[in-house]
Amino acid sequence: MTLNWTHLGFLKRPQDMRVVVAMSGGVDSSVTAALLAEAGFDVIGITLQLYDHGMILDKKKACCAGQDIYDAAQVAERIGFPHYVLDYESRFRQGVMEDFADSYLRGETPVPCIRCNQTVKFSDLLKTAKDLKGEALATGHYVQWKQGQYKAELHKGLDPKKDQSYFLFATTQNQIDFVRFPLGGFSKEETRQHAKRFGLSVADKPDSQDICFVPDGNYARIVEKLRPGALEPGKIVHIDGTVLGDHGGIIHYTIGQRKGLCIPAKSDATEPLYVIRLDPKTHTVYVGPKIALAKDTFLIGDVNWLGDTPLNTTGHNCHVKIRSSQEAIPATLFKADSDQKAKVVLKTPEYGISAGQACVAYQGTRILGGGWILGEG
Repeated sequence: MTLNWTHLGFLKRPQDMRVVVAMSGGVDSSVTAALLAEAGFDVIGITLQLYDHGMILDKKKACCAGQDIYDAAQVAERIGFPHYVLDYESRFRQGVMEDFADSYLRGETPVPCIRCNQTVKFSDLLKTAKDLKGEALATGHYVQWKQGQYKAELHKGLDPKKDQSYFLFATTQNQIDFVRFPLGGFSKEETRQHAKRFGLSVADKPDSQDICFVPDGNYARIVEKLRPGALEPGKIVHIDGTVLGDHGGIIHYTIGQRKGLCIPAKSDATEPLYVIRLDPKTHTVYVGPKIALAKDTFLIGDVNWLGDTPLNTTGHNCHVKIRSSQEAIPATLFKADSDQKAKVVLKTPEYGISAGQACVAYQGTRILGGGWILGEG
């Protein structure tokens, strides 16, 4: 499959238009830049240095690390377009890493990749793209940009295995008007085929599987580095009030967790125990049977709504995801006490809904927006 640039909604010919490409050093953003350059666009590649690599325990697995910056530069040199490395370390630490740590300390389950898109890539980097006289910012996300009846829209990536729309719910309408996603109609296999066709050294580079600044998956250790003293011990308590044991910090636990609780089974328990609730004030981990996790109503905050009509108190029927990997499920969204909050009512209860995660709304393949889960409605 080749790049059909006319589907990107540009009003100018490629040779008359500059596009800035966010390059992480991976195969997706590298192919994005190469395809745009091949189509005739005036391409500028930008790679962001996002954090002090002394924070990272396994640098080989971390993205946006030295090797990635080198890989992006090599791609730019091979294809023949300018490439710049920008130091966004301070912004990333404040807007993403510290928010991540504070979210865990509040007993939440954060999604830092969304915060990164929200605060760094589609805010700060977008401004940089305009400063460079770019008329669009392109990324390697697997999501589709489409011109709708009333305005530009974001839709799920064509390949359901690679769709990244969940992570882009916070993209504002002004940002959607400027950002493009050339790989939205591609499969990963097609992307790698293009990388090989261009002779890119990253053609077989594996995808990053974890949060970029926590490549070994040890969230607690990163939180402890960012917030010394965060590992405050406390009690593990059954929801019936029985104290079951002690723990070394609520940051080791997430809502819905079953394994690794390190507590003796209740003598009268007939079901496995799950983490039901975290109380950051008393440093208490509450556990109970799976049924106690079931919820069909909750609130979301910092709502970014992209629908054609505003949310209202009569409700908007749609489908929602509360995890990136799940299928969208039927729900109704109601405007709450402000434009920044909404009440979500699920058609059937879900298990393990956790504050700090994102709830993303869809109409078919179209992203209607979403918000951050606050708790029960």
